[in-house]
Amino acid sequence: MFSNIGWGEIFVLMVAALVILGPERLPGAAMWLGRTARQARDYVSGASKQLQDEFGADLDEFRKPLSELQKLRGMNPRSVVTRHLLDGDDSFFTGNFDDQPGRGGTGSSGSGANPGRPHLNPERAPLGMDEKPPIDPDAT
Repeated sequence: MFSNIGWGEIFVLMVAALVILGPERLPGAAMWLGRTARQARDYVSGASKQLQDEFGADLDEFRKPLSELQKLRGMNPRSVVTRHLLDGDDSFFTGNFDDQPGRGGTGSSGSGANPGRPHLNPERAPLGMDEKPPIDPDAT
């Protein structure tokens, strides 16, 4: 709710309230503010519950297109490439090529040795500093 207000601003507001209201009226004002905020929250939750009760099935039908629209809003070139071409493995963009469990693609092809990177050959050792990678002349 107050994501743009930091602790410094809250402290300034408390000092201003203490100066404006004084120490004798400040506790009463804080209680009134708390009651009013709680009442407003109860009204909002009651209204949303009433809408859910009255339009239950119809409201769910309206939520489906909205959720699809929300998915489309999250689409950008990077997420499309990551999802469809890289099977959810974003290590190409982040530069983090280490295997981490629970992260990266599903690795549907290949063996279980490198689930995040199914394109690597698990039988081949990593290249040394002076070693050149094998080249397929038909692919170039």
